[in-house]
Amino acid sequence: MSDYENAFETKPLKVFSDERGFLVELLRNDDSVYKKFGQVYITCCEPGFVKAWHYHKIKTDYFTCVTGKARVVVFDDRDGSPTRGQMKEYILCVDDPQLIKIPPGCYHGFEAVGDKPAYIISLTTETYDHNNPDEYRIPFNDPLIPFGWEGDKGY
Repeated sequence: MSDYENAFETKPLKVFSDERGFLVELLRNDDSVYKKFGQVYITCCEPGFVKAWHYHKIKTDYFTCVTGKARVVVFDDRDGSPTRGQMKEYILCVDDPQLIKIPPGCYHGFEAVGDKPAYIISLTTETYDHNNPDEYRIPFNDPLIPFGWEGDKGY
């Protein structure tokens, strides 16, 4: 058995709706994908831009899209991982809600699909340390990761 977390793990999200609207549970502490709580934040990407590539050495990210449509890509570059060199693309939107788990060591990024901004809620296992961020970046068009984003501007 591998000591590596699954690089491509998702959780389908169930929508509870009635005449008033809807509710979606993003992550529960009894979910199989749950690790621990660090913080929650929301990020937005405008059409034509790419927010990629970066990875964390410690932090696990969980992404879901709450407005617009997002293309999220995860690339496993972990030494010794059984899925090293593999990549997975996800299209996230409210109409097909899901939560993506992104383990430490996996590069990831996203862009808006279409002509509207994409809003991502990220839940993390660690709080962001502004003095010592657990964030390691390469350019969105770095040849290490063979992926062609639609956007042509990024960081």
